[in-house]
Amino acid sequence: MNPVVSALGLTPGKVIAVHLNYRSRATQRGRTPAHPSYFLKAPSSLSGSGELGRPDGTELLSFEGEIALVIGTTAHRVAPTDGWCHVGWVTAANDLGLYDFRYADRGSNLRAKSGDGFTPIGPGFLPADEIAPARLRVRTWVDGQPAQSADAGELLFGFGELVADLSRLSTLHPGDVILTGTPAGASIVKPGQRVEVEVDQPGQASTGRLATTITTGPAVPPHGAPPRVDETTRSEARGETATEPVGQDVLARLRHLGVATLSAQLRAQGMQQVHIDGVRPARAGRGFAGRARTLRYVPLREDLFAEHGDGFNAQKRAVESLGPGEVLVMDARGDTAAGTIGDILALRAQQRGAAAIVTDGCARDAAAIAGLDLPVYHAGAHPAVLGRRHVPWEVDTAIGCGGATVAPGDVVVGDDNGVLVIPPALAAEVAGDAEEQERRERFIAEQVRAGHGIAGLYPLTGEWLAAYQRWQQRHADGSEGGSR
Repeated sequence: MNPVVSALGLTPGKVIAVHLNYRSRATQRGRTPAHPSYFLKAPSSLSGSGELGRPDGTELLSFEGEIALVIGTTAHRVAPTDGWCHVGWVTAANDLGLYDFRYADRGSNLRAKSGDGFTPIGPGFLPADEIAPARLRVRTWVDGQPAQSADAGELLFGFGELVADLSRLSTLHPGDVILTGTPAGASIVKPGQRVEVEVDQPGQASTGRLATTITTGPAVPPHGAPPRVDETTRSEARGETATEPVGQDVLARLRHLGVATLSAQLRAQGMQQVHIDGVRPARAGRGFAGRARTLRYVPLREDLFAEHGDGFNAQKRAVESLGPGEVLVMDARGDTAAGTIGDILALRAQQRGAAAIVTDGCARDAAAIAGLDLPVYHAGAHPAVLGRRHVPWEVDTAIGCGGATVAPGDVVVGDDNGVLVIPPALAAEVAGDAEEQERRERFIAEQVRAGHGIAGLYPLTGEWLAAYQRWQQRHADGSEGGSR
């Protein structure tokens, strides 16, 4: 039976879902919307805890843990400040979907998202007038392992704003359901796996865990659009980061270039405020290049730490959502009176394939961190936990680290000379210019070792420039060449 009908005695006329509404998810998708956009799910998709069959012959059944709002009073053209007043209850939801059919109704998601039972909600319904919307949190587990966790502070569009926006043109009636978006960590599940979603106000109220066990269901009849997937669809379903403007080939080139050389080329581009000052490698000789993910700490305030510091907090969410080749950059305000990363979380980042961790705060367990295969750059060692000075606050937002602004998706490069940030649009050009600079410097070093003076040689001018060009051509041809 429909959970809204059985639990609240209301019949939902609409189930409305938001496409993108968490910063972490927007970063994965490679776009941040200026305004919310929506799609409809059929009321017949609503269900409660139980089993859901992935149709035989399909591959990509996705889960998305969400905070669901159930409208309590009619809303028509209400103001954003009044939107929450029309919410009657809050519950947990799992916005399940078959990416195999996403191509067939792209945007509307009708066949992908509206299957019978594809919107489990419940089990508990929290009265909206008894909770603080800003303190709500959603968490998802797959086979008992944390997969998603985010609080309402990470929303791009608040609950009241969604109600107001939707009510501008469509009247919202009691029982209508709004799915408010999913954070990073959504992925795919297979038959035999179990997904659990819980919405709570930590320490005060909880919906309990909404549990869905995936089974193998009957195949979809052959008439109509067939299931279809490709590598792009698989990547999107798994929640992998969207294609970045900086490809793996450019990142590989940057890993082999010196940060000092890259700094010079960025300066030539007019980019001077790109150095993350005051950080050093936990172990020398550990260069890296990767795309930035960000974590911001705010100064300790005991009540805020009690609310945001425990459990699966922003620090742990940032580590657990890292993807291969990503660099976790932490904004600790340059405060070196407490640790901001320890060996266990650094080890977990290494296991997830992260390229590096950079913090302008301190590291705990410094010796253990230095022994990892993961490059970690920090401002010093300190034995205290972050709760002495920091509250883990938010992920995947623009931050300041060591005096440099770092945005999600920026390119971060480090070696023993330090760490710098490269705007993605400049990465390929800077890499090419830096490679040319290093070729010139190899030629210059050869001449200095041969006993030549540096006049006209460093920098290259005149006859020495012509000699370099001949040297470069011989090396490009694979032949041996002398200085002249």
